[in-house]
Amino acid sequence: MPKVIILGGGVAGMSAAHELIERGFEVEVYERHKQYPGGKARSVNVPTVGPGPEEPLPGEHGFRFFPGFYKHIIDTMKRIPYTDKEGNRLTVFDNLTPTERVRLAREGKESITTLVNFPHSLDDLHVLIASMHANTGLTEEEKKFFATKVWQLMTSCYDRRANDYERISWWDYLEADRFSDDYRALLVQGLTRTLVAANARKASTKTGGDIFLQLIFNMTNPGVHTDRVLNGPTNEVWLHPWYIYLSQKGVKYFKDHEVTALHMDNGKLTGATVLNRAANESHVVTGDYYLLAVPVERAAPLFTKEMLDIDPTLQGVEALAPSVAWMNGVQYFLTEEVNVVKGHCIYSDSTWAVTSISQLQFWKDYDIRTKADGKIRTVFSVDVSDWDTSGSLEFTNGKPAKDCTHEEIKDEVWHQITLSLNVDGKQVVPEQTPVLWHIDGDIKAVPGTGQREKDEEPLLVNTINSWGLRPDSHTLIPNFFLASDYVRTYTDLATMEGANEAARRAVNSILSVSGSKEKLCEIWNLHEPVILAPFRRHDQKRYDKGLPWKSYETWWLKLILFIARLTKKIIGFFKGSSSK
Repeated sequence: MPKVIILGGGVAGMSAAHELIERGFEVEVYERHKQYPGGKARSVNVPTVGPGPEEPLPGEHGFRFFPGFYKHIIDTMKRIPYTDKEGNRLTVFDNLTPTERVRLAREGKESITTLVNFPHSLDDLHVLIASMHANTGLTEEEKKFFATKVWQLMTSCYDRRANDYERISWWDYLEADRFSDDYRALLVQGLTRTLVAANARKASTKTGGDIFLQLIFNMTNPGVHTDRVLNGPTNEVWLHPWYIYLSQKGVKYFKDHEVTALHMDNGKLTGATVLNRAANESHVVTGDYYLLAVPVERAAPLFTKEMLDIDPTLQGVEALAPSVAWMNGVQYFLTEEVNVVKGHCIYSDSTWAVTSISQLQFWKDYDIRTKADGKIRTVFSVDVSDWDTSGSLEFTNGKPAKDCTHEEIKDEVWHQITLSLNVDGKQVVPEQTPVLWHIDGDIKAVPGTGQREKDEEPLLVNTINSWGLRPDSHTLIPNFFLASDYVRTYTDLATMEGANEAARRAVNSILSVSGSKEKLCEIWNLHEPVILAPFRRHDQKRYDKGLPWKSYETWWLKLILFIARLTKKIIGFFKGSSSK
C-alpha cells in the first residue's frame, strides 16, 4: 500500500487525505495547529472571564459562505457523515442553510437590501423591486456603463479572458477612476469585499470577472442557492466530523507538527523534517509520495536549489509568496438580539473593507445560553479585509489596522459598523463597542509593546499577471505534489473551493504516477449558460483576428430588446393617460 505524506492539515490537506484514504492509500497528515483541524477555515473557542467555570464562546476566522457555484468542496461535504442531536444520520452538507438577503450599508446613507437568490415569493419580489428603485446615487451613465462591461464579460471568449483580462485589474476594467464614489463603493469594491480574498485594484478581471459571473448566473437560476452558510460553528458542524471520519478511515493525523525542510536524493524527495512543537524535537518522516498543502508564504522557503533546478516552475511560488494580505475576523458578542439582515452585510465604503453576518439566526440548534454567563444573544462575526488604510483619528490616531492594538481594532471596526448602520436617527446596533469581543488569534502582538508583529495566516491575493507564476499540482519531481489555493485551478481564487480542487488535482496526479486503477477525482469547470455560447463564438472569431470585443446581437436578442422597448412605451402611454 503506497504511503503519502501530507504536509499541512487545512482544507487542502484534509481534502487530499479524504480522496487518498478512500482509494486505499496509507496517509499521514502533519498539521502545525495543536488543537483544531482545518487550517484557516477553523473556528475557535473564545475563553471568557467569570466567577466560575464557563463554556467558551464560538469564534470564527471571519464568516464562511458557500456560493452555489461551489462544486468540489460541496461534493466532499456530501461524503462526510454527520449525526444530528436527534440521532438522524446525515452528512455535513445537510448543515448548509441558504441566506436570503444581502445588505449594502453605506456611511451616513440609507442601506440597500436586495436578494441573493432568484425570487421565490411575493415578498422577494417586493424586496427586489424596492432595491431597483433605491437611491444608489449612481448616474444613468454609470449604470449603463457597468451593465455594458458585465455584458462584455458574459460574451467574451475564453481566450480573451485568459489572456487580455488576466492583464487588467478589475478596478481598471470597470474604469473606477472615471466615476463617482458611489460607483466605486457599490459596483467596483462591493464584489471584491464579498469575495474577501480579492482586491479591486489588484485582482485580475479574469479572476474577479469569472467569479462575479458565477454569482450572477446563480442569482438568475431558480434551482440554486447563491449564498449558503453553516448552521453552527464551523468545527462542530463540519471540520470536527470530517476529522473524525478521516481518523476512523485510517488517516494518521499529527497535530502540532510543522514541516521545516524537504530532502532530495537522485531527483526525488526522500523525506521531510517536521518539528514536534510540543516537544520541540525534529524528526524526518518518509513515504512514497509527498504532498505539500501549506500556504504559499510557508511553501516558498521549503524549496531547495536542487528542487528549483529540477522544476523551475517552483520559482513562481517564490514570486507569489509576497502576494498575501491580512484578512481576518473579529467577533462581537451582544446581550441583545441583533439581526442586521438575513444574510451578509457589506459595508461598501467602510475604511477597512468590513463585512459581517449575524450568525445565531442561522444556528437554529445551537444553544448560546449554555455559553459564557448565558446572557449572549448575538454572535456578530466580521471580516476585516483592509489592514493597510488609516483608521479614524478618534480610535486609532490615524493608524492602519496592522499597527493598532487589539483594543483599537475592536473599537474602530465597531465604529465603522455604526457609521453605516445607525443612520437617520435609527439605532440598528448599539453605539458602544460590545463588552465581549474576540480578534483572530493569528494577529500577534510584539510582547511588551502592544504593537502588531505579524499575521501568522494571511491569505493569498490574486493579482494581475499571476496566473503564469502559479504551478500545476504535479511537479517535475516525480514523487512531489502541490495542493493549495496558489495551484492552478478552474476556481482561480484563494477559497475553500480552490483548495479542495487543488487537492483533487494532486491526488489524480498521484493516482497516475502510482499506476493505481482507482477512479480519478471528479473536477468541474465553472458553469456558463449555453445561451451565451453564440456570443462567445462570435467573439472568438474576432479574437483570432486580433480584433477587440464588440457587442453582438443575435436575431432573438434583437426581438427581446424590441419587445422590451415596446412594452416600456406602452406602459408609459397608459401612465400618461391615467394622469390626465
